Order: sequence, then structure tokens, then C-alpha cells
Amino acid sequence: MRVMTIGFTKKSARQFFETIGQAEARRLVDVRLNNASQLAGFTRRDDLEYFLGAILGIGYVHEPLLAPTPELLTGYRNEKRPWSWYEEEFLRLMRERRIDERVPRELIDGAVLLCSEATADRCHRRLVAEYLAARWGGMEIVHLP
Repeated sequence: MRVMTIGFTKKSARQFFETIGQAEARRLVDVRLNNASQLAGFTRRDDLEYFLGAILGIGYVHEPLLAPTPELLTGYRNEKRPWSWYEEEFLRLMRERRIDERVPRELIDGAVLLCSEATADRCHRRLVAEYLAARWGGMEIVHLP
């Protein structure tokens, strides 16, 4: 089993789609809370679904179970709470949601998890991938550039 992650910030559309295509992803799983914002540019939900199909021939799925809550985002971004707080709270949220039981393995295998952060080090997409890998076992995680 293999899962990839990618962020769209600081990438052109060309870089974004070429990276996903070269990685041979089967589908993109959007793990963002807000995926329809004007700030998302070419990764706005409806546009992204079209582009992925037209350019790469792959599917798009939005999975809200893998997104943070508005309160978590506000605490981290607006209230300037530390990453350690966010990480601990998001891990708790994934346990409460029982994502390892509720999200189908088939959805994740061969997928690329999308969020906005340029790198995975301080992004919940990394936490999702690591959490599922720890519970399911036998999963390779690749953070795309």
C-alpha cells in the first residue's frame, strides 16, 4: 500500500499536475476543510475535479473525515497556538472520528492527499498519512515536492 501527499501552495498548475502525473497517483483525496475558496486558485473543488480528469485521467474525492475542524484551524492560524498543540488535537480528532475504521483502505491506496501547505512537515496531511500507516501497517508514505 502506498499513499502520497502534496500541497499546492508555491506551485504553478503545471508543476502541480506534472508532479501528480509522474507519481502515477490513482486519485486525489482532498483533505482540506475549505476547498472552494477563491484563494485556492486552480485547486478549487470543482475546477480541480475537472482538471484531474481532463489532464491526468484520475478521480477526485473530498474526504471531510480527514480535515481539521474550524476550531483547530483558528487556534493554530489566528490564535497562534503552537504546532505541538495542533498536532496533539488533530491526532485526538482522528482517534475520535475512528478514521482508520471509517475511511476505506482502497480510497487511500495509490492516492495523493491534498492540502494547501507547501511542505508536509507542519501539515495535517502528514499526520493523516502517518496515523493510517501506524494503524493499518504496510503503508509507504511519499511526500511529493
